[in-house]
Amino acid sequence: MSAMADRWTRVGVKFLPFADAASAELPLPRLLRLSLFQISCGMAAVLLTGTLNRVMIVELGIPAGIVALMVALPLLFAPVRALIGFRSDNHKSFLGWKRVPYLWFGTLLQFGGLAIMPFAMLVMTGEGQAPAIVGEIACAFAFLLAGAGLHTTQTAGLALATDLAPEDTRPRVVALLYVMLLVGTLLSALAVGQLLVDFSPTRLVGVVQGAAMLTMGLNLIALWKQEPRRPSETLHDREMPRFAEVWQSFTADRGTRRMLVAVGLGAAGFAMQDVLLEPYGAEVLGMGVGETTRLTAVWAAGTLLALAMSAGMLGRGTDPLRVAATGLLAGIAAFASVVISAPTGLALLLGLGVAGIGFGGGLFGVGTLTAAMALGRAGGKGAGLALGTFGAVQATAAGIGIILSGILRDVLSAAAASGMLGTALSERAIPYSVVWHIEIGLLFATLVALGPLVRRSTHSPDGSARPFGLQEFPA
Repeated sequence: MSAMADRWTRVGVKFLPFADAASAELPLPRLLRLSLFQISCGMAAVLLTGTLNRVMIVELGIPAGIVALMVALPLLFAPVRALIGFRSDNHKSFLGWKRVPYLWFGTLLQFGGLAIMPFAMLVMTGEGQAPAIVGEIACAFAFLLAGAGLHTTQTAGLALATDLAPEDTRPRVVALLYVMLLVGTLLSALAVGQLLVDFSPTRLVGVVQGAAMLTMGLNLIALWKQEPRRPSETLHDREMPRFAEVWQSFTADRGTRRMLVAVGLGAAGFAMQDVLLEPYGAEVLGMGVGETTRLTAVWAAGTLLALAMSAGMLGRGTDPLRVAATGLLAGIAAFASVVISAPTGLALLLGLGVAGIGFGGGLFGVGTLTAAMALGRAGGKGAGLALGTFGAVQATAAGIGIILSGILRDVLSAAAASGMLGTALSERAIPYSVVWHIEIGLLFATLVALGPLVRRSTHSPDGSARPFGLQEFPA
């Protein structure tokens, strides 16, 4: 029986995705339970950036400009992730917890924002007992609360995973957490979309507040008995470093600054297409609603393949930044395929491009996040600060990229329609193609930023080759 159990364990580790991310310090059941916070973050992202903006514009008739402002509000909180991470690294508590308080209060913020949101949206329509302006203010507050909770929960959760996971399994833990975020996004999109097919104000309130309750439940299960209590590390009488001093020390190394620049450029490069691929398929290639909707599934399949591959590559000791660079090359080829799909009229090329974008973005995200998880420990500044900074740069750059891509597409479309661009540039594909070429340029720029870091990480000071280890980065 013992031999059979051993063989079954080996089969599970070999064939089950990320089963080898577990360790004696962080067993698989405990790791899967911890990763539930990523499910709630994926659900919040779907509601904030997908389902609710469509409901507000189409079903509730709220002007698109106001909706765009609401959706962009959570981005205002993204830069604060660095401060959140720093505070969780140096939290003072008689209970001995550093990460749990931030997970808990982040959960409360998510819950509060989602609980208020549907009623505020209904008041915005002007059909409530209060003026529409009251609903607009309340809805803005709700979006800001939910966004703040999302960023706080994710920063503290990733920092806790870094604290608990041994260094040798940390890359596979990163990949698993990415998978759970993707799973939460996909399941939430399917569930919320199905529940709101027969739309009514009562149904809207029930769905969004149900998501708030589910967020509370998932996050409570995720954080329960995860972080060990260490009162000696959270004493109230110990000296707490100033954020400005720690930040200056953290960013003093050129390699750290270069890596953050690469993260920002890559995040913007992969994110600019988020709101344009489906309209591009419909307007340029004549694809139906069902066909363009399936592009999301194709993107998700590419991302899942990348996550599985990155876990294996990093587990074998591959340089995380080389994994990220591989993702950038895949992304460049993918956007080239999307560009070529217009003159050829082949929807197949668009599908291959979308899959490649998901694949490249997955490799880039896991590679850079793995590097960030080791960055704080290497510099002695704490995982929270490094991961918070990573998340702040990534979210802010991606949001700016998405906003600029939409503006650029609209401006170029209007210019083409008025004849300002001439006959040769009046085709419908031109505004989209400009965005795709900008993204290719950003990904090339990201490769340039990462290049010196990869070279530095694969050689020892005496010039001999050695395995990559971020314990030496930054120097």
